[in-house]
Parts: sequence; C-alpha cells; structure tokens
Amino acid sequence: MTDNPLGKPTVYPQHYQPELLVSIPRQENRTALGVADDKLPFRGADIWNAYEISCLNHKGKPQIFIGRFIFAITSPNLVESKSLKLYLNSLNQSRFDSLSQLAETIHRDLSGASGSNVEVSLQLPSDIIMPDLPAGVCLDELDISADEFEANKTLLMVTDDSLFEEVTDEVLFTNLFRSNCPITNQPDWATVTICYQGRKIPHEALLKYLVSYRQHNDYHENCVERIFCDLMEIYSPQSLTVEANFLRRGGLDINPVRTTETGLNYQAFPRYTRQ
Repeated sequence: MTDNPLGKPTVYPQHYQPELLVSIPRQENRTALGVADDKLPFRGADIWNAYEISCLNHKGKPQIFIGRFIFAITSPNLVESKSLKLYLNSLNQSRFDSLSQLAETIHRDLSGASGSNVEVSLQLPSDIIMPDLPAGVCLDELDISADEFEANKTLLMVTDDSLFEEVTDEVLFTNLFRSNCPITNQPDWATVTICYQGRKIPHEALLKYLVSYRQHNDYHENCVERIFCDLMEIYSPQSLTVEANFLRRGGLDINPVRTTETGLNYQAFPRYTRQ
C-alpha cells in the first residue's frame, strides 16, 4: 500500500486552528464575466451545508451536528472548501460548554475569513428533512445530442424567433450538471434549478448548455454566476433565479443562489436526497 497513489496520509489538526481558513477574493473570478463587486447584476447567497461537525462537550463526550453557513455574495472573499473542512476538523478535540458557544466560534471565524457577516446555524441530524427533487420540470429525459463540454453560451442561441413568442413562468431543473474543481480537477456534481418569468427558454437548448459545463473548471459560485449572466444576456427574463445544489465533498456541499428577486428565505433553501 505504500506505493498506492491513493493511500497518502492527510494530516488533520488535533487542536482548534482558525488560521487554517483560506480566503479567495471574489473579484478575481468575476472580472472574467465583466462583473464588478460594487455593481452586481444579481442578488443571492452562497449556502453551505456541513455534515461532519463534531466537538466534545465539557465532559469530553463527542457531539455531532449538521451546520448551515450562509455567505453574502457581497463578501469580498470566498472561503476555500478544503480549508473549511480542515478548520471544522480542528474542532473535533476541542471542548465547548454549549451549542451557542460552538456556533459563535464558527460565526466569528467564517465572518473573518470572508470579510463579511456569515449566518451560522447548527442542527442535530434527526432534525433534518430532505425532499427528493425540486418542484419543477425535469429536463433529463430530453433526447438531446451533446458534443460541447466546455461552458458554451452559444448553445443557448436559437434562430427560430417563434420560440420566443411565448411568455411563461416555469421552474426547470437537471441532475446532469457536472463541472470540475479549478484546484484539484475533481468532478463537482449538482442539481441545477432555473426559475424564471419571461420569454420561453427552449428546454433542449438549456439542457445542452448546462451539459456543456462537464469539462469546465471553475468554482461552484462562479459557475452559477456565469449561468445567470448568460441567461440574462440572451433571454432577458423579467425575473430569474439560478440555484445549484452541489453534492458534498469532504463533508461539505455548496449551494449558490443568484437571483433578481428580493426577500428569499435562504435558511429554508432545500437539501435534496441526492446530497
């Protein structure tokens, strides 16, 4: 096993280490979309679910929780996901007198790393209810041909103007979305949901476009922002929300939401059984 490339040990921290958190400036990635942090064309949030939160109580008994961290999209920084995993593992042998003390500690550290207030909530696993699928039309049974696998917005463009005559209000989703981590090149899988009102978006064109991310390297948040910007540019909907429920890696899943709407309840954002 010493020659097995998959068998290399990873050193996990044994003591609380907030300095493990790594910040990544958002603007560096938004520049490629022509988007400026001080003039965002969308609202939204980045919703993280953490399934491997554990610490010790004051008697040394292990405690486990599922966490939800809501990052403002106006925060200057993303938090790199592996660094967050290592940070959460640094809590494993630390003692906390109460759930509120643990939540306050995580809130302070994530807010400091992102440069903006982060909402933190912790629940017991028994408190979680997960729906199976989004409430909408699934695109996955469409019989499309696909040969573009690097995010290509031209796939959204159609020449038949009659397709744009219908105005609709619909929710569309796919479980076929895949992109790749820009750091490790590992695949990132997601259920992507498009909620919009306006000229009808051709379903086949939309699915081909979303499938074209299959070999695209980018952060979860940037993929959703690119999808939002491309749909706004080409179809100009009256309202638009793009959500992505990414599957977990390292005990974390990331769920970016970008929208034209106000007043969305991000604490109520669903987790699906697939996650």
